Amino acid sequence: MLPPETVLSAAVRPTAMNDLPLILASKSQARRAMLAAAGITAEAIAPNVDEDALKEGLKSEGVTARNLADALAEAKAVRLSRRVGAGLVLGADQILAMDDGVMLDKPVDPADAIAHLKLLSGRKHKLFSAAVIAEQGTPVWRHIDIATLSVRPLSDAFIEQYVEAEWDNIRHCVGCYEIEGRGAQLFSAIDGSQFTIMGLPLLHLLDYLRIRGILTS
Repeated sequence: MLPPETVLSAAVRPTAMNDLPLILASKSQARRAMLAAAGITAEAIAPNVDEDALKEGLKSEGVTARNLADALAEAKAVRLSRRVGAGLVLGADQILAMDDGVMLDKPVDPADAIAHLKLLSGRKHKLFSAAVIAEQGTPVWRHIDIATLSVRPLSDAFIEQYVEAEWDNIRHCVGCYEIEGRGAQLFSAIDGSQFTIMGLPLLHLLDYLRIRGILTS
C-alpha cells in the first residue's frame, strides 16, 4: 500500500538542477493553466498511454480509487520520460469515487453527464488527485491529495439546464463540473484544496520544484 504522504526517491535528494526542463505528460488545459498561473514553464506532450485499457485492467484487479489515480499518473510520467530522456516529466490523474466506492469516469455525451449528476445529487464523493514526476524513466516523486465534496440535492430541471449550458466545458471533466466556474453551484460543502479539485496537488508540487532548485526557495 502506498504511504499517504509525499514520497521522494533517494535519487532526487542530493542535487538541485535548475536547468532541467519540466514536461507535462498531458494536454489538459486546466493543468497547463494552473502551472502557468503559478509561474511554471512546462512543455505539454501527450504521453500516448492507453488510459482506458490500463484503468479497466487495474479496476478488474480491485485497485482502490487512490491507488488507481497514482498508477495512472505514474504510467504517464514514466512512459513519456523514457521517450524524451532528459528532464522532469510530470504525470497526473484524477479519480472520482462515490461514498459507496463506485468510480465515475468522464461523461461520454450529455445524456451520460445528466445520469452522472443525478447519481451525485445529494451525496458526497471524493476526488483523488495524483501527481508523479519521473526522471530518466524512473519515478522520483509522487503525491496524492484528496478532496471531499458534498453535492446539494439537484432538481432535474437544474441538471438539464446546467448540462445544456456547460457541456463544452465539462465534457472532459470527471464529475461533470469545473469548480472554478458554474460547477460551484452544485455544492453545499467542500473539504479540500481547489487545486486538488482541479486535478493537481499544486502546492506539494511547488515544494518539490523548490527542492530541485527549479523554483527559488
